Amino acid sequence: MYNNKEQFSGRWAVILGGSSGFGFATIEKLAAHGMNIAVLYRETAAAERSLKEKFSTLAAASGVTILPFNSNALDAAGRESVIGQFSAAAGKGQCVRLLLHSIARGNLKPLMDDADPKENKEVLSIEDIQLTTYAMSTSLLDWTRALLKEGLFCQDARVIGLTSEGAHKYWEGYAAVSIAKASLESLTTYMAIELSKYGLRTNLIQAGVTETPSLKRIPASKQLIELSVARNPLGRMTKPEDVAKVIYLLCTDEASWINGAVIHVDGGEHCL
Repeated sequence: MYNNKEQFSGRWAVILGGSSGFGFATIEKLAAHGMNIAVLYRETAAAERSLKEKFSTLAAASGVTILPFNSNALDAAGRESVIGQFSAAAGKGQCVRLLLHSIARGNLKPLMDDADPKENKEVLSIEDIQLTTYAMSTSLLDWTRALLKEGLFCQDARVIGLTSEGAHKYWEGYAAVSIAKASLESLTTYMAIELSKYGLRTNLIQAGVTETPSLKRIPASKQLIELSVARNPLGRMTKPEDVAKVIYLLCTDEASWINGAVIHVDGGEHCL
């Protein structure tokens, strides 16, 4: 197996949302190739104990450092605190090769209340849209700016976000997330251009429908799963590790000329 342990020596990944799904799969992949990890998540005390055990096992097996932060990635004070702690723990000569935005936090409400359209009690509000857009889109810019301000990025660093087909198609209850993902796609274009002078390569991955905890919260998730399997040219759903492999590839020196791209990781699902 081709291994980048020498290439990734002294390099860190900062992963926003790493307790499950794409984020956790990426931790497994990058740790196996020698990259240190700082991971943010929000979990209960009981869930965190189990998660930290997994991180410890991964770190020991791979010979890397995994710094866990049970912190709200969307809170400015929390972000400042985590960056300060990370900077002190990483020490001199270390830098951030990857910032991965894998936050899945949003509202899954309809635009209208079919039961009582005059009342519209349980519908998507403007505040819901704003909170979802910050969580799943524009918070990436805040984190990127904060790491830049502290001089923590490597000279050839990667910023990666995650979008979905739902940014351009109707999925039941997905309006707020769809708006956020569409915003993220536009933001990525501007970041790819305006932040390139700092050595940053900003890209997005559009994963196929993947059975993650976030997917299961979507009202029509069962139908999405059935449809994705039926139409995928390779005959199966996308897995978190499929996406993690591409994130790893984007972190290598060989991928340094990829910037401002939306990369489909779906076995060709988007073609149909």
